[in-house]
Amino acid sequence: MSLFNYKGHCPAVGSGVFIANGAQVIGRVTLGNDVGIWFNTVIRGDVGNIEIGAKTNIQDGSVLHITDNIDLEIGRSVTIGHNAILHSCKIADFCLIGMGSLLMDNVVVGKESLVAAGAVCPPNKVYGERKLIRGNPAVEVRDLTLDEVKGLHLSADHYVERKDEYLNNNLVKKI
Repeated sequence: MSLFNYKGHCPAVGSGVFIANGAQVIGRVTLGNDVGIWFNTVIRGDVGNIEIGAKTNIQDGSVLHITDNIDLEIGRSVTIGHNAILHSCKIADFCLIGMGSLLMDNVVVGKESLVAAGAVCPPNKVYGERKLIRGNPAVEVRDLTLDEVKGLHLSADHYVERKDEYLNNNLVKKI
């Protein structure tokens, strides 16, 4: 795990945060309480702000960055899948962004939505609340069911529990 100061800006880290080995957090980044940043993730806040809400998890190999003066905002209890790329976008609370997804500048994802694995969300696209979003370019396919929305909440809770396991039990040891 590495935290880097960039031009006098240091990452702000809330309580109960797990930052895995190999993860890089740079500059103007704010991590809320109980955030999990998993292995080999890069969060580079060098030319704008990156804010990650409480109980959000950013899974292995993801890249978060910004365009000059266009911030990146992730709400609370969001699950970001492995190898996602998020660039100057806004993701509301309780969303799930699938593995390998790409969200470009000024994309907005509404509350309790699911972006399918591999989706490509083009610049300036705004998606509604409780939507299934998929494809290239990504489009809203349908409304999520109540069970799917519950699953988004459960996913966030699951990753807080997993993060706590790593923090509290020293499960990861270099060999």
